[in-house]
Amino acid sequence: MINKFLFPALLLGLMTACNNQSSSSSSADSTQVSAVDSVTENVATGVIEFADAKYDFGTVKEGKVVDHVFKFKNTGTAPVIIAQVAASCGCTTPDYTRDPILPGKEGEIKVSFNSQGQVGNQQKIVTVSSNAANNVTTVEIKGTVEK
Repeated sequence: MINKFLFPALLLGLMTACNNQSSSSSSADSTQVSAVDSVTENVATGVIEFADAKYDFGTVKEGKVVDHVFKFKNTGTAPVIIAQVAASCGCTTPDYTRDPILPGKEGEIKVSFNSQGQVGNQQKIVTVSSNAANNVTTVEIKGTVEK
């Protein structure tokens, strides 16, 4: 799979190295760009598509832990591998599908929010980094915590 991503870069490097004349014609340059574009367009990529990327937990008492599972589907043509899932705050803990998500299959991001010491309106963002075409996506959990 990694070869599919390195191939366009290698192709561009070879074409640039072979064309080391100081005065190159614009038609040669456009041919090189067209060749690289056509190779890049044929590279399979995964796409993360969340059923719902926002969750409102309403109002909870301070100290309650709120859990929610965000489900997503790989609507692309290559497996999606999640590299990292990071929360905007230490009170929010994410867990996620660690195996590659094949095209047409589903994965999930489980988010746990500990409301202890978090009185008031809350909005927590979880950032998902992957090899998908939309390589950085976010999900949001929000609500109000009462004393």
